[in-house]
Amino acid sequence: MFDDPTATFTVVRNDEEQYSIWPTAIAVPAGWTEVGVTGTKDECLARIEELWTDLRPRSLRDALAADGR
Repeated sequence: MFDDPTATFTVVRNDEEQYSIWPTAIAVPAGWTEVGVTGTKDECLARIEELWTDLRPRSLRDALAADGR
């Protein structure tokens, strides 16, 4: 399904603020939330590139911020 050029995808995000794509024909797995962006695989990946500018998990960013880094 991920290689189907006619498939429509949605951008999803988990609690650690990590992004991925998921086929709209399949229910989003537990722990992931749709962010309101759907389209082709390439469109969704391009949007993730815009959104996900800090690849560190949220828990790591929070821990570093608490340490003053």
